[in-house]
Amino acid sequence: MVPRAATRAAIITYLNYMVTVERVGLFAVLHAASVLESRVENRLGEVGLSLAKLAALRRLAEAGGSLPLGQLADRLSCVKSNVTQLVDRLEADGLVSRTADTADRRSRLAVLTDTGREAHVRGAAILEAADRELFGSLTRDEADHLHALLAKITQG
Repeated sequence: MVPRAATRAAIITYLNYMVTVERVGLFAVLHAASVLESRVENRLGEVGLSLAKLAALRRLAEAGGSLPLGQLADRLSCVKSNVTQLVDRLEADGLVSRTADTADRRSRLAVLTDTGREAHVRGAAILEAADRELFGSLTRDEADHLHALLAKITQG
């Protein structure tokens, strides 16, 4: 179905509105987030990690090395099916193993391997370096101001 001329005009008007000064802030933040995420993902990719993999490794390390898959999903704020797929990839990479949960026979644990611990350390170092590189050009006052502004707009 082809939109009528009036409908097309309304769509064009709306799209033009979306790029006006009122929305530049939103698009600037979304663009910056996308660019920064891509840079970090590329660096992590050089060592076989992604932000999602690193987040899972971090949660496992914080928990002492293992978690039931359901708890890992909760700590990553995602659904269990996503965690299952993520743990599948981590297991294929040798970073995590699955084992029976002795406290609950219905549950399986994701267990950090030695290789996974090493990958977590490497990934954390990459994130720290990226943070320094990306924000190192800011003065302390600018960095504090940026963090305050981001906190203000995300509390919404």
